[in-house]
Amino acid sequence: MTTPMPDSFTPTPRRSRRRRRKIQRSIVLLILFLLLVGVGAYFILNFPKQAQEAQYPMEYTTAIRKYSQEFGLDPAHVAAVILCESSYRPQAVSNVGAMGLMQIMPETGKWIAQKLDVEDIYTDDSLFDPETNIRFGCWFLSYLMDKYDGDMTRTTAAYHAGEGTVKKWLQEEENSPDGVNLSSIPSSVTNNYVKKVLHAYEKYKPLYAQEEEEAA
Repeated sequence: MTTPMPDSFTPTPRRSRRRRRKIQRSIVLLILFLLLVGVGAYFILNFPKQAQEAQYPMEYTTAIRKYSQEFGLDPAHVAAVILCESSYRPQAVSNVGAMGLMQIMPETGKWIAQKLDVEDIYTDDSLFDPETNIRFGCWFLSYLMDKYDGDMTRTTAAYHAGEGTVKKWLQEEENSPDGVNLSSIPSSVTNNYVKKVLHAYEKYKPLYAQEEEEAA
């Protein structure tokens, strides 16, 4: 004779529904967990790159590469100067009147326009045009690089403080024992500027190399 199964072991519609809901909740929680893991992995892998790109923007790269090549410059150096001069703001104007991405003084802009044989179409507002500003800035940076035999410290210092100021520093033994190289920069403002540009240059070098690889 078979012993009947107690009622507690007999499945009921209510218990079946509970079981299904429990399974469904478990599936939903598993999906949410996997989504969170995926989002976390994405940010872990990409956040450093995004943070670096925010700190060192890759803007106007076509113009930077174009005029760097035309005037024999490293585009990473040009990018570093733009970052430290204007933070990539084409309408930037300094408290002394320097304009645009590479912060060119209007008088310097007129002189460069003559050198590039575009004085007939040059106006001060031309310096707010990114293409024009980068072209003029690259020409001037190249002019300084030639003057200082490719030395980035003297070139960058002269870009910030002017050729006359750098010439004076080079004549002072405490700043230049050999009269050629700057061992120290007496202006704290220019000294900090040069350090920032050279630091940014080191950051931009791999970014521009990577962009070139991706474009190839």
